[in-house]
Amino acid sequence: MDYMDSGLRYTPNSDKDWDTSVQFLPASDNKKLEKKKGPGKVGAVIGVVIFAAVIALMTGLLVWHFHFRKDVRVKKMYSGSMRITNQVFEDAYENSNSTEFKELAKQVISQLKIIYSKSPQLAKYYVGSTVQAFSEGSVIAYYLSEFRVPAGQEAAVDKAMSSMNTLVDKVQRALHRPGNSLVLADVVSSALDARLFSTSFSRFFKFAEHARANHIGQIQSPGFPDSPYPPNTFIQWQLRADPSHVIKLEFDTMNLEENCKNDFVKIYDSLVAIESRVMEEMCGYYSPSEPLTFLSSGNVLLVTMATNEQKNYPGFRAKVTQVRRGSKGTTCGGQLTGEKGTFSSPNFPNYYPPQTSCQWTIEVPAGKVVKLTFKKFLLSEPGQENIKDCQKDYVEVNGKKLCGDYPDGTAETSNSRQMSVMFFSDASYVDRGFDAQFEAIDMKDPCPKQFECKNQRCINSELRCDGWNDCGDMTDEFNCKCDDKSITCKNGLCKPMFWKCDGIDDCGDGTDEQDCGGCKSGQITCKNNKCVSEKNRCDGRDDCGDGSDELDCQRTSDVSCTDLTYKCNNNKCISKVNPECDGTPDCDDGSDEENCDCGRNMFKTSRIVGGQDAEEGEFPWQVSLHVKNYGHVCGASLINPHWLVTAAHCVQDDGKTRLSQPGTWEAYLGLHIQRKIGSAVVKRNLKRVIAHPYYNSYTFDNDIALMELDSPVTYSDYIRPICLPAPQHDFPTGNTVWITGWGATREGGSAATVLQKAQVRIINHSVCNDLMKGQITSRMLCAGVLTGGVDACQGDSGGPLSSPSGTRMFLAGVVSWGDGCARRNKPGIYATVTKFRGWIKEQTGV
Repeated sequence: MDYMDSGLRYTPNSDKDWDTSVQFLPASDNKKLEKKKGPGKVGAVIGVVIFAAVIALMTGLLVWHFHFRKDVRVKKMYSGSMRITNQVFEDAYENSNSTEFKELAKQVISQLKIIYSKSPQLAKYYVGSTVQAFSEGSVIAYYLSEFRVPAGQEAAVDKAMSSMNTLVDKVQRALHRPGNSLVLADVVSSALDARLFSTSFSRFFKFAEHARANHIGQIQSPGFPDSPYPPNTFIQWQLRADPSHVIKLEFDTMNLEENCKNDFVKIYDSLVAIESRVMEEMCGYYSPSEPLTFLSSGNVLLVTMATNEQKNYPGFRAKVTQVRRGSKGTTCGGQLTGEKGTFSSPNFPNYYPPQTSCQWTIEVPAGKVVKLTFKKFLLSEPGQENIKDCQKDYVEVNGKKLCGDYPDGTAETSNSRQMSVMFFSDASYVDRGFDAQFEAIDMKDPCPKQFECKNQRCINSELRCDGWNDCGDMTDEFNCKCDDKSITCKNGLCKPMFWKCDGIDDCGDGTDEQDCGGCKSGQITCKNNKCVSEKNRCDGRDDCGDGSDELDCQRTSDVSCTDLTYKCNNNKCISKVNPECDGTPDCDDGSDEENCDCGRNMFKTSRIVGGQDAEEGEFPWQVSLHVKNYGHVCGASLINPHWLVTAAHCVQDDGKTRLSQPGTWEAYLGLHIQRKIGSAVVKRNLKRVIAHPYYNSYTFDNDIALMELDSPVTYSDYIRPICLPAPQHDFPTGNTVWITGWGATREGGSAATVLQKAQVRIINHSVCNDLMKGQITSRMLCAGVLTGGVDACQGDSGGPLSSPSGTRMFLAGVVSWGDGCARRNKPGIYATVTKFRGWIKEQTGV
């Protein structure tokens, strides 16, 4: 509370208002109105009263300033640890109720008071300390200290606390130290995360777990798995292992509110919440297939959990075991020799432990040099994303430091047959680490029969000058001579011809967007390609002729309905583009936010993916259609518990195979790996198959079909529908969308085992029609691949073209023809779902 707001306010009030009709006339005798030379008795009294009032006011202000103002204080909590070198750890120290614990804690608190007394900034604000725990080594004490700091002095106290080691040295060098005083070393101190001592907490829980040999312990949030975790609660778990062991913490479930400002779990390499020892902060929902495994640096670990009053979720469960120091996963470094080999950071692909340092020395045969390729490299920390000098965790290769993220890998080459690789992690925040391979190469020919990138990657020579950044540093696209199937950019780059005039500057110098017949400066391009003045936009008149100049105009009433405006259930139209399921009710009847349980996966997406493999549960609407006794043939998309959308060409009879009949098919939902039917997978037979009545098997026009399941599916983390777009939904040219599938083409090619994904970009309709020699109808949509994939087939007939919009995915298209496998430089052709929205609703009610 601001004490300025706590006093009475004086507001002058008159008994009556001035009458503005009264006229004040000039006096006839001005001399009578002149001031007298001295005050009268009444004037003197008034003057004394006013003077006394002023003195009283000033006195009050001074009293407030010097008495009350200094009591505006902020609670500051600091956590820390210190090693007591003249004590030996006793088992009784593990029990905070034991006499031994209390005696040593009393000494630690006394010592802390003496230390703080040596700093003027700390001594006058110090309230007290508590000892939270002790652990081995000789004895490490973990403590909390409270200060009441005047507002504005917090930074000074933070600075004083950061020099705790200096204060400890000052105390221990004193001439008159008591003989039984503690000898301290390795003092660590940091301000406690303010969220951990929130005044909103109504419940506090504290648990302890000591891991044992050949025993799997378990910790979990209160109520798990039967009920959500409690609100407004702070919980901590102190975990210990035996000496010469480290703790292994494995989460099999992590399901919290998505925003870490509300509910979160924090893990510390300590027994108290020291921010300089935090290993990770987690919230949201992680896939059970994604490893969340941590190793401590010593034999202790702290897990904390804080929740607010709203939106409580299932929580977490984790296994606690101890691992002997020096066993597999806890060590790294050594001598590596030979023609080739592999190595990784400790515990990869799980989190490496903090405070780790190790070194590898690589030696290859004489006459060769070492090429080191990091297949995965993930060493980043919060706040360090754009820092290039690697102040925190890093890998050092022959003196060169590497840090941050290289999810697609990176490479380094030595100048001799030897290479030194060092890995270092500091005390705070850990990451996944790296996976590396080394090989002996000929320095004169480091990439035999391949192209060598400037970053020392080797790529297939055929990929040079094809418009794709295969090297990662663009060196395969410099100094190129473009063929007649490519755009020749003025800057020397070559780009695929189907990127011309798509509204995106792919060349980087605008070459590919020149001579496109676009509108002049000061004009806007209508959806029908007509040009109108920018001044006509949102003026209430349809200047374009198709209404596109009046879209997104923030008007909520009197919007004329056109083919481009969104129509609410009450038949009123709104000008906002793509309003459905964006979290904001735009229709008066709220119909744009109805039926919005769609288009979202439940898990946080990991940065670790194997090539173009999708994560389990990443595309929960993806369906695998099997012909009974044969296997996967086509893909489909789930749109509600009863219905799937697929391609019409998938359900055309083929000789003896009656693909148009529901009894021919089996639908697998929640599937990730073909032939691996886990507990998340649901199999359904079909009740009906409805191909579009105007499907043309020669042109693939109207290539869409519906399938009704024989019984509805229950949604889960791995089975959820994709959002169906409104007929007016706009999927702009150049937008990035996803295609997914197991790689089976409509011609019956072999399928990928793991669900594949690829990013593609929507291509300008007229450009695509030119590219495909006039075969594109108004019911077709074109998209081209942005990322690699020459060998892997990322497409699948009948499967979804998923378009992100806000936090949801909409079904933009159905894989139809052309190059369903999405090979580079070849656009895929998709059935445009918006064109069939009325037909889908008519058939399914969705």
